[in-house]
Amino acid sequence: MNAPRPRLRPRPHPWYRTAPLRRLLPRPRLPGSRATRALCAALVAAATVAALAWLWNGSPYPNADPDRIAVRLKVQAQRAYDEAALPGRPEVGPARVETGTCYYRGLRGLGHIDSGRRDVRSFGLDWRVTGVREDVARSGLRRMRARLEREGWTFVETRVNRPGFRFRNPDNEDLVYAHWTRATGTYAVSTHADCGKLPDGFDEYAWPEARWAPAPVPGPPVTPPARRSATPR
Repeated sequence: MNAPRPRLRPRPHPWYRTAPLRRLLPRPRLPGSRATRALCAALVAAATVAALAWLWNGSPYPNADPDRIAVRLKVQAQRAYDEAALPGRPEVGPARVETGTCYYRGLRGLGHIDSGRRDVRSFGLDWRVTGVREDVARSGLRRMRARLEREGWTFVETRVNRPGFRFRNPDNEDLVYAHWTRATGTYAVSTHADCGKLPDGFDEYAWPEARWAPAPVPGPPVTPPARRSATPR
């Protein structure tokens, strides 16, 4: 009979196959002091809150100086009126700088689709004269457009069904829109400034700088006043 084969002892598994996983992975080294760990946690929390706030509110509107904006818009309105060279320099009726609606940004805007912000407004000034002849209107529009191009304004669009154009100022995003309507002979100019956050205490209805009327004769360019808060006077 054949002698029985000796029983082989099981070969031990390599240490790396039996060692706990936590012993194989390097442990992250945390800052040594408890104060440092608390500071890191506070910074992470603050960054998270700021990111959520930006997602909810969107990018903030820039601060607006209504007085300075009003002067800027009135300068453009006056220059356009002078360039139009309307016979007899007719009146344009009561004109003033008006504010427009601006809306919430970010996810918050989904809950305020039809309601604007009271603390953020845009600004605009419009004037128009009816009964202007076509040759006079086209000459005025040519002079105005040439000046805007010379000053570096960016062309936005032209009108297809009536003479006119729109330009944007690349420095401050102001818009100027001029056109002439053949049916009524209306020569119209609009100047517009984008949305900005109003200063505390601003009251549009008690705002002296909003009033405007074209000068009776062409005058020198008007320099906007120094930056200041627009408060009722």
